[in-house]
Amino acid sequence: MIDRSAENAVFEINRFSLCLGKKEILRDVSFAVYRGEYLSIVGPNGAGKTTLLRCFDRLLLGGMGWIRLFGRPLEEYRRKELARRVAYVPQADARLFPFTVEQFVVMGRYPYLTPFSSIDRGGRQAVREALDVTGTRPFAERRLDTLSGGERQKVYIAAALAQQADVLLLDEPTTFLDYRHQAEIRDLLARVKERSGTTIVSVTHDLNQAALDSDRLVALCDGSVAFCGTPGEIMRPDVLQRIYRTPFLLVDHPRAKLPVIVPRTPETQP
Repeated sequence: MIDRSAENAVFEINRFSLCLGKKEILRDVSFAVYRGEYLSIVGPNGAGKTTLLRCFDRLLLGGMGWIRLFGRPLEEYRRKELARRVAYVPQADARLFPFTVEQFVVMGRYPYLTPFSSIDRGGRQAVREALDVTGTRPFAERRLDTLSGGERQKVYIAAALAQQADVLLLDEPTTFLDYRHQAEIRDLLARVKERSGTTIVSVTHDLNQAALDSDRLVALCDGSVAFCGTPGEIMRPDVLQRIYRTPFLLVDHPRAKLPVIVPRTPETQP
C-alpha cells in the first residue's frame, strides 16, 4: 500500500505551465508522485507527456508554478546532485553509441565521479548488479550497435539503475519492441520496483500496459491534467472517451480484475 501523505511525496508539481516558443505545452499541471509508486503518464499525441517528464529531470527549464523533489525546489539541485536522486531513460531512437554495453553502463556512475577520478569498488558493484538484474551481463563486451532494440533498451535501463537513483523516469520504455521484449521490460521494471522500492514514472501510449502495471495514472490532454487516479477508475469507456475524444471498447481481463481495451472493428458509413 502506497503512503500518499505529503511527507512521502517524491515529486510535487503545482499549477505548472510551460511555453516552448509561443506555444503553451503544459497548462496548470498539479499532482504528486509518492515513494515506491509506479505512476504512468498517458494521453493523446501532443498532450505534453514527454515535455513534463523532461521537466522532472530539468532537461527543460523555465515555466510558471513550481516543481519540488523530496520537498525541495527542483531548481535548487545541482546537476550531479539531481542525478543521484533521479535517473532518466529517454525514448528509444536510431542513435547508436560506439561503446560496449559495460562501458555504457559504467557511464551511469557519472554523478559520483570527479573529472580526475575513476570508478571505485562500490561503483563497480553497482554496475555488476545493474547488468545482472537487467540480464545484460552475457553481452557486456558487445558494442551497442550490435544489439537488438530490446537488448539496447535493457542496457539503457541498466545504465539508469547503475546511478542508484531514488526515481526512474522512463519515456516510452517499450515502444518499437516486439511482444517478448515488451514483456521482459515490464517484468524487469516490476522486479526493480519490488526489490529496491524505486519510484517509477513512465510515459506510455499503451493504456492496457499502463493500467496493468501502475499504481496510478495521470492523463494529460491539451497540456492539462484530464485525469488522476487508479487503473480501475480510468478504464471506463466514458472516462477514456473524455480524454481521447473517441469511443473505446473494453472487456474484462481474464486474470486481472480490470477491464482492458480491445480493437474496435472498422465502422463504415452506408
